[in-house]
Amino acid sequence: MKLLIKKISTALFFAALTISVVGCGAEGEVQENSEENEDVIQEQQVEKIKMASWSQPITEQSNLYLAEEKGWFDEASIDFEYIPGAGGGDAVRNIIAGNADIAFANVEAVLLALEQGEELRVIYNIYPENVFNLISLKESNIKSMEDLRGKNVGVYSLSSGTYQNLLVLLHQANMTKDDVNIIETGVLNFGPLMTKQVVATAATDTGLFDAQRNELGEVKIIEVKDVLNTPADVFVVTEKTFQEKREALVRFLQVYRDSVAYTMEHPEEAAEIAVSAAIDGQDIERNIEIITIRNQTSTNAEVNDNGLGWLNLDILQEVEKTYYDLGLLSERVNIENITTNELVEQLN
Repeated sequence: MKLLIKKISTALFFAALTISVVGCGAEGEVQENSEENEDVIQEQQVEKIKMASWSQPITEQSNLYLAEEKGWFDEASIDFEYIPGAGGGDAVRNIIAGNADIAFANVEAVLLALEQGEELRVIYNIYPENVFNLISLKESNIKSMEDLRGKNVGVYSLSSGTYQNLLVLLHQANMTKDDVNIIETGVLNFGPLMTKQVVATAATDTGLFDAQRNELGEVKIIEVKDVLNTPADVFVVTEKTFQEKREALVRFLQVYRDSVAYTMEHPEEAAEIAVSAAIDGQDIERNIEIITIRNQTSTNAEVNDNGLGWLNLDILQEVEKTYYDLGLLSERVNIENITTNELVEQLN
């Protein structure tokens, strides 16, 4: 009997010893894996991402300044740099020239670059709704595009969405740019309208808001989305950048989308940061209004279903077809072939 008990005790001892050793091994393995994960995080390469914009740093892009202020780009190992421009065409030219990695630009600028044979990728839908319009003072009695024949019409620049969307309105009315006198007025293009240097000006919804705050008076508004609801802005990269910096682009887009979502919940905080970050951000109350307008144009029903940044290929094909039918594109560029939700689908 004693011998049996001794054998059982010995067996239990070795069993316990085995469990202890295995447990220590598992703990060691977990610790080792944890250390390896930390090394991966620490060794994640910091990538320089230069974003070419269509404008100087302005209030409607406050989510970017908020992300910088909170260190979200740093946390994502992104060394972010804002490259200013004067219109979407400038932004696209900057990525083509290698001066930037990603362009914040209007779809029209992308289409025109594709027509020139550039290899690009559209990767994120910044503003799904067309925000462009044409504004005239009511006292000018401009009731239709036809009333603009021979008159001065303002645009931000000839490489901007204001110019390209004006062309859409003109062509829809069986007119061309030669039927009006197009004047480049800069980003504050309502000044020349108010001083009667132009009879109408192509602008955006936020531009109109500013002008109305400055006592623009009663106006006639022709909204381009009633003719063609082009997404106002997208993120676009060269094919080379898409292939070589894909992982870094995902990290950038994640920060961008998170910052938009945060700004939607905290517009006041973003408005305060814009005071020092944006060239037009000195008025906090105005900042809140501008940010609210942009938050509304960052989403729609389809984006709500698929997440911020989702690209609707059907709409982009319709835009391309319309540009081709209107003669603004000399040939089809098949934008659906260079548009992808692949990176958006990787975002949390």
